[in-house]
Amino acid sequence: MSTLGSTNSRVNSLALILIALAFTGILAGSVVPGWASDEVFDDFPARRDVQYPEWFTHSFLDLREDLGEALAQGKKGIIVYFGQKDCAYCEALMEVNFGREKDIVEYTRRHFNIIPIDIWGSREVVDMEGEEIWESAYAEREQTNFTPSMLFYDEQGEEILRLRGYYPPYRFLAALEYVVGGFYQRESLRDYFARADPPPKFEIGDINEEDFFDGPPFALDRSHFPAKKPLAVFFEQYECHACDILHSEPLKDDEARQLLQGFQSVQLDMWSDTPVLTPDGRKSSAVQWADELGIFHAPTVVFFDEHGKEIIRIDSVVQVYRLRGVLDFVLRKGYLDAPTYQRWRENLQNASFREVD
Repeated sequence: MSTLGSTNSRVNSLALILIALAFTGILAGSVVPGWASDEVFDDFPARRDVQYPEWFTHSFLDLREDLGEALAQGKKGIIVYFGQKDCAYCEALMEVNFGREKDIVEYTRRHFNIIPIDIWGSREVVDMEGEEIWESAYAEREQTNFTPSMLFYDEQGEEILRLRGYYPPYRFLAALEYVVGGFYQRESLRDYFARADPPPKFEIGDINEEDFFDGPPFALDRSHFPAKKPLAVFFEQYECHACDILHSEPLKDDEARQLLQGFQSVQLDMWSDTPVLTPDGRKSSAVQWADELGIFHAPTVVFFDEHGKEIIRIDSVVQVYRLRGVLDFVLRKGYLDAPTYQRWRENLQNASFREVD
């Protein structure tokens, strides 16, 4: 079992080694500028006090009025941002995408107003349908399992895109362009991302393999008889920089690997014709199933219960602590006790504090 100190040390060591390799040109292929700081960071609990940029909209939280104001300013719509003060992923978004990346800041401000929501807040929100709801209840209703989460609304107040978690600059900018360019009206984000140019991969080779992955045939049907374990499906692809990151520190963590023993785990190339019998008993292929599930980011991990119902998915950057937490959430069936992963974590922490007191 990994200790907090040893895990933090390994995270820092990995980041330093990879940064050093990038500077010395040892990494194969082209160097990806800034990638280490974008996707490798310590996500363990800490006091962070994440602050919004000053250009975020100071709103009375009537989203219809906020949208009207944005349109009057000639913008495409609004983004509702769900965050929290001590979130490492929110910190990465603010310091990297909305801090270091000036082109992203300029592009975002030109086309959107961002309305911040505290997922634990008690201010009243008026949503696009005119319903009054507290911030925290709004966050739960919208299933913001991970912070930061962003809901994009168009000129008509229709939700057109939802991002859960942190995305590095090249991915985040592509998502913005997908909305601004109106591509959402004629193609999926999955297809759009497939056409976008990813950063160079630092090591050319096959899809990463792990000893806990079950091999083919992928008979995942749970519709007739419940399985003994929950299911974790890793959708990945070849020459995938973000997949390499997942398979470095997060999936090498001792505690995460121990938790994964409680799952049936399979890995699928999200663009392949590999035959799959899906959890609900349908014959399909990896590419068709990924399309049906709306998989747009590699890697994405989708978790199903013993009866084949989807529980939660990780479709953004994930580090050790969040990965451990989601695995624990699924194994403990936390989804039966709380409306979101975030609420379950909060309830768990509060229970621990009460025990100490």
